[in-house]
Amino acid sequence: MLEISGLRKRFAGGPGAPEGKQALDGIGFTVRPGEMFGFVGANGAGKSTTMRIVMGVLKADAGTVSWRGEPMTHADRQRFGYMPEERGLYQKMRAGEQIEYFGRLHGMSQANAKKATEDLLERLSLTDRRNSSVESLSLGNQQRVQLAVALVHDPELLILDEPFSGLDPIAVDALATVLQERCRGGVPVIFSSHQLELVERLCDSVGIVSAGRMVASGTVDELRAAEGGMLRVVVRDPAPGWADGLPGQVNVQGNRHVLVTEDGDDQDILRRAIKAGHVEHFGVEQPTLTEIFKEAVA
Repeated sequence: MLEISGLRKRFAGGPGAPEGKQALDGIGFTVRPGEMFGFVGANGAGKSTTMRIVMGVLKADAGTVSWRGEPMTHADRQRFGYMPEERGLYQKMRAGEQIEYFGRLHGMSQANAKKATEDLLERLSLTDRRNSSVESLSLGNQQRVQLAVALVHDPELLILDEPFSGLDPIAVDALATVLQERCRGGVPVIFSSHQLELVERLCDSVGIVSAGRMVASGTVDELRAAEGGMLRVVVRDPAPGWADGLPGQVNVQGNRHVLVTEDGDDQDILRRAIKAGHVEHFGVEQPTLTEIFKEAVA
């Protein structure tokens, strides 16, 4: 289990900003075995800085990072898989050669690194690109190679910074399937993304960060319950003024009136709607992760 608590990080200022920037201001969350954690926030919110601290690329000013109940060590990080936002592939090296090379850097034998490479090339639909240089690959295939590099040594934890950026839907599904398989094997997975619909679909839990602070965290269902739902009523061919005095907003869509509200007496609203016309829909709708995100960072 990965536990992050009270991370703080300030970057030194320059001529235009002598006071510097507080990048992290008490970030904390937990990712359990077999859990996929979506880390979301605007650009500059602190996601990449947090991941770099976990991987030892940056040092925190304060706070702790623990792995399996103990302070994280360099040896622990050697067993992790990391996909940085800026990527880290050798452009002139062939795809298959590169994956195998990184496996060897993680201490794998040549035979095991070669076998793992072949398995990943097939799993990620890269077999026919084995001998292509990275610079000759499309963005999507470069992303697949980068993921293979993170996976080749069978990591105990995966930390992926914007792994789905720029990918087409087929590539997104391929990468998502591989990550789900690793999760089912007990590997904790953390990934950041601006594609909130994808985060909502894939993740067991979510952390929303804004200006270096965790402003919301939990499962999607927990975040929805905390936000509350909106009552949505659709009435076809209603009598004029049927919603006068009711809380909320009525949108007219052709011969349909749509009332959306989070206040009021549901039973009274239902009686008014039935008397007014044909009720096509009446129910509470939970907010999407996009709506929760907008509310949390507002």
